[in-house]
Amino acid sequence: MLDFRTVREEAPGPKWQSLFDYHWPAYEQWYLSEGERERPAYLACFNALRRHMPELVGTYRSLCELAGGGDLSARLLSLYRPPAYITGCSQAVLARPSATVLARNYDYPPELCEGTILYSRWNQRRVIAMSDCLWGVLDGMNDAGLTVSLAFGGRKAVGDGFGAPIILRYVLETCDDVHQASEVLARVPTHMAYNITVADRAGRYVTAMIAPDRRASIRRVPVATNHQKKIEWYAHALASETLIRERQLSILVDDESTSEARFVTAFAAPPLFRHDYGRGLGTIYTAVYRPAEGRASFRWPGLALELGFDDFPEERITVRYGARGLYTG
Repeated sequence: MLDFRTVREEAPGPKWQSLFDYHWPAYEQWYLSEGERERPAYLACFNALRRHMPELVGTYRSLCELAGGGDLSARLLSLYRPPAYITGCSQAVLARPSATVLARNYDYPPELCEGTILYSRWNQRRVIAMSDCLWGVLDGMNDAGLTVSLAFGGRKAVGDGFGAPIILRYVLETCDDVHQASEVLARVPTHMAYNITVADRAGRYVTAMIAPDRRASIRRVPVATNHQKKIEWYAHALASETLIRERQLSILVDDESTSEARFVTAFAAPPLFRHDYGRGLGTIYTAVYRPAEGRASFRWPGLALELGFDDFPEERITVRYGARGLYTG
């Protein structure tokens, strides 16, 4: 069971602090899961953030203060060299002359998802995003009409860099379009392999395949699942059905007759929608972004939250996940 909440707070304040207090025990356990010595010291974290994402430093300091000013929480909030974590996920862009839509399914253990959809205005830019790691982004959109989504890249490489959610936060806080986002994704180091799909209101899109051990590959590709160019981790590829999902998405976006409705509906059915919750590869939610309209939709069977920058009510829904499906209430 997972509670999803929409939270509106323009500047970091008591609402974010309440979210931190609620999630901190679980994040502290995760952050120390490999031993504290495996995590970088505060000065290394701060210097890395200041060097690679200086525009976030002011917000970072505000959040650290709200978190109590502790050393460990400050290190975690930098998301510099965090523990490794693996997701599933399918994401694609349908670009048509009339509109551009980015849709994604997030496949992950429900008990490890925050379930917070956060509206913020931290750097004079409004952002709506599904939160992760307390201020990172799994997928989201800014008021310039830029939208982003991440998927695990299907490789075991781990190295010196940041968790992808904070990189996506940085993109949304500082970039206006796909070109600017591509420059950031090519520059900022990541600690694991991820596929980041980006689209803007002008209909441009790319998928950036980023990794700690090689240069980012950024191409005009509208589809991403859980491998990069070729299969390198066969067990994960087989379990996640990454090739099957990629093929399904490619068929959809390559077919000129695919409508927006058909495209979005496909994410609610196999093979894109997955019920493998026992192995942590079931679909937790579907997100649909319409950058030209500034609208976001978060979906579950029988329920959808329709949100926008000028229409963002604070709500809560409960989703129950099980072997036979998921249920909302």
